[in-house]
Amino acid sequence: MISQEIHFNSFLEAHFSPQERSLQGWLAIVGFVLLTITCYFAGAAGQLRLIYPVTALVVAVFLYLRHPILYIGFTWWMWFLSPLVTRLVDYRVGWDPTRQMLIAPYLVVFVTIATFLRHCPRSARQGGLPFILAFIGVFYGFLVGLIYHAPVPVARGLLDWLSPIIFAFHLFMNWRDYPTYRQNIQRVFLWTVLVIGTYGIYQFVVAPEWDRYWLIESKLFTSSGDPVPFGMRVWSTLHSVGPFGAVMQTGLLLLFTSSGPLIFPASAVGYVSFLLAQARTNWIGWLLGVIMIMGSVKAKIQMRLLAIIVVMAICVIPLVTIEPISDVVSDRLESFSNLEKDTSFKDRSDSYDRNLSLALSNGLGNGLGNIWKVNEKTGQIEVFVLDSGILDMFFTLGWFGAIFYLGGLIMIIFSVIQYREAHFDSFVSTARAIGISSCAQLVIGSGMLSVAGMILWGFLAMAMAAHKYYQHQARNYDISTFK
Repeated sequence: MISQEIHFNSFLEAHFSPQERSLQGWLAIVGFVLLTITCYFAGAAGQLRLIYPVTALVVAVFLYLRHPILYIGFTWWMWFLSPLVTRLVDYRVGWDPTRQMLIAPYLVVFVTIATFLRHCPRSARQGGLPFILAFIGVFYGFLVGLIYHAPVPVARGLLDWLSPIIFAFHLFMNWRDYPTYRQNIQRVFLWTVLVIGTYGIYQFVVAPEWDRYWLIESKLFTSSGDPVPFGMRVWSTLHSVGPFGAVMQTGLLLLFTSSGPLIFPASAVGYVSFLLAQARTNWIGWLLGVIMIMGSVKAKIQMRLLAIIVVMAICVIPLVTIEPISDVVSDRLESFSNLEKDTSFKDRSDSYDRNLSLALSNGLGNGLGNIWKVNEKTGQIEVFVLDSGILDMFFTLGWFGAIFYLGGLIMIIFSVIQYREAHFDSFVSTARAIGISSCAQLVIGSGMLSVAGMILWGFLAMAMAAHKYYQHQARNYDISTFK
């Protein structure tokens, strides 16, 4: 199969220029969007629950083979927009307790399993050992899960745990194309901040009916606010506040590395919606990221970043002072000074008190799927939230699996901390800051799963890819100079 794929790609390179392949890729994406819109408005919204993930997978395979750069952007947008598409379909045809449309982003990511299988044997010698270790830890949890749990929760857990690892591995193994991947990710997240930030403000002010319907049916109104205008915590096009906070935190940090006329309007709507999400963990993560970036780049870049922060503050502060936005933000900020009475903080502390010793004494682990249960009466997949990535790791993987998983993660962190490329490439500094700040948030959330995990592993992988790319460039420069 691998030889057939190589032959197919050689045929494409010989018969189609990069511009032609790019056009074909965009036509595939536009066709997917038009098909989705047509089904929705032509009375076939219910069929989208099957058509949407299947066609997304077909487009992903096509882009993976013909236009890898567009594949990366398509993957990110699937994570960002699929929850909104799912809510719109549910609002039109009724609530789907199985949430099967949300499998689409996972299917798109799982195309990169081909990269892992193709490069895994030799990647350990090329710097890919951390990803292999993490893969082993997750695969161990998968085997244990098959023993203790039903297949559906185990499969759901495998998607959550493995998707970020294989996608990050794909980014790392394509280190030769680092400049193009960097540009693509910067562009994708710039538009992401602008689009989901704008929708987030609209969601807060208007409270669209499909969002209210989802909030009521999912029974998350206790943590995501009231289903009324000016009563919701913003989660925009994502499926809850936590993922939105992780995406917006990442996008706002990446804006420091971008340029162009869209930077300031994107910053304005991005920061306002980020504050309206009331995601304090991500606020702290953003601040930690800014500190790490400022401490690692050259003085010239530091001055540029400070100027950007000042201009952004001038744009955002007047918007935040408008009622009722100011009340929401000020109340949330005041909670930092009174954490001992904060319900969320108290619940997390109690969770650690109850579960830490149990988690650390769990040698073999409960396996993947241990937090996912299928309600036999409703058919709905229900999740038990631990609010701690550390507890989740040890409960799920046990000591045996967690040693491999955490070992791979710690190896990456120790490596990226030492990268000198962060001094002259602000993207490397930012990617490293995003990855490490995401790791720090594992104390109070399972940020290694789903879209948050894609960010954590993906940006650490991009920092590793940049290091390998610059090393290669330096060696080539030394050789050409010697000649």
